[in-house]
Amino acid sequence: MDLDLSGRSALVTGGGKGIGAAISRELSEMGARVVINYRSDQAAAAATAAALGNVQTFGADVGDPEQVARMVAETGPFDVVVNNAGMLRDRLLLRMTADDWDQVLRTDLSAAFHVTKAVVPHMLKRRWGRIVNISSIVGLGGNPGQANYAAAKAGLVGLTKSVAKELGSRNINCNVVAPGYVHTELTASSMTEEMLAELIKLTPLRRQGQAEEIAAAVAFLCSPAASFITGAVLVVDGGLAA
Repeated sequence: MDLDLSGRSALVTGGGKGIGAAISRELSEMGARVVINYRSDQAAAAATAAALGNVQTFGADVGDPEQVARMVAETGPFDVVVNNAGMLRDRLLLRMTADDWDQVLRTDLSAAFHVTKAVVPHMLKRRWGRIVNISSIVGLGGNPGQANYAAAKAGLVGLTKSVAKELGSRNINCNVVAPGYVHTELTASSMTEEMLAELIKLTPLRRQGQAEEIAAAVAFLCSPAASFITGAVLVVDGGLAA
């Protein structure tokens, strides 16, 4: 199986910690030059980069198209892009503010649009590209208290399928990875032990996922081995949504 990305350049948004760090590590080990994007946690991004070779970091709010354009101009061009940046502002619908809605849609959905639009011209010239958007099983089935997050993650699926159809003729593949509940700092801060125990009980594999397991799925979709896969949604959830 051809998983070699030597000579390729990759951008991972939100790539400094959690799932993003695992993805950055996997792509680097496959031979790609990796740029780790971060918005606020420079220390985490620097620590991840320091443990890897051929990696640099760049601070930018990917919800801002001007910052995205500067990042791509200064660190690109890119052959591989993983739109992983995300945030949570969980509240029940009647308590959710307009700002809660806007900020999550901006970071979890609009950012993927801005980044994809910025990197595609180079991919078109080279007639080769891999775009992977990190959604969630919440975007496929919804979840109480996460209307904003679910809408954003569902929107990524629609964005992905549209981009796949627009760019497939130029050998640019665009896919989604939809993780289930994975052990990260973000999920740990948003779930009680009781909630986690119930989710594990409902998961056929009877455990949480690990960031490295999501990264392995992303790495496959970024590799030459996945050359005939585009517009797909790869669910990596231990069977929770089965």
